[in-house]
Amino acid sequence: MKRTKTSKGWMMEHVNDPFVQRAKAEGLRARAAYKLLEIDDKDHILRPGMVVAELGAAPGSWSQVAVRRIQPGGKLVALDLLPMEPVPGVDFLQGDFQEDTVLEQFVSLLEGRKVDLVLSDMAPNISGIATSDQGRMMYLGELALDFAAHYLRPGGAMLIKLFQGEGFMEYRKAMQAAFRVVHSRKPAASRDRSSEVYLLGLDHKGGQPG
Repeated sequence: MKRTKTSKGWMMEHVNDPFVQRAKAEGLRARAAYKLLEIDDKDHILRPGMVVAELGAAPGSWSQVAVRRIQPGGKLVALDLLPMEPVPGVDFLQGDFQEDTVLEQFVSLLEGRKVDLVLSDMAPNISGIATSDQGRMMYLGELALDFAAHYLRPGGAMLIKLFQGEGFMEYRKAMQAAFRVVHSRKPAASRDRSSEVYLLGLDHKGGQPG
């Protein structure tokens, strides 16, 4: 199949991207690692001994960063619809987070422990239909927030990727109801044209939804 000018342009941008080049040089699986690194360097959300649940983990660059920063004594459980090559020290489950049976398997990996930090870099497969993509992204966000409501300890934190658009402000209000502090973060490794933004909720209020 002949490549379009758009696909060629993306490939050139990707190859020349300094974060892509840096990731290859430093043995990280994706440029996304630098988004988590920048946020953690600023907000110090990863600490030794923590229990971390990561949603949307593949290909594993966030797992690589997080598992190092929660040692010694930390535990990281990760989930994705796609397969992921093993990351030492990470308990990974492949499955659809939207399915109850998968959620039950994922929770069992926690071995009864409450979570200190929820990381969510989940995103739907992009169709190019903006309203559909936005709706599916917000639905994944709602599932992540519900997971936090049930399994995140009081005082814990949550970092989640969202797309700015319909439903975003309502979602932020929902996070503000669940956490005492909510910040927006747009790391340098997020491309300028991308609508993605990260919301960071700190000091979870605790209590499960009714």
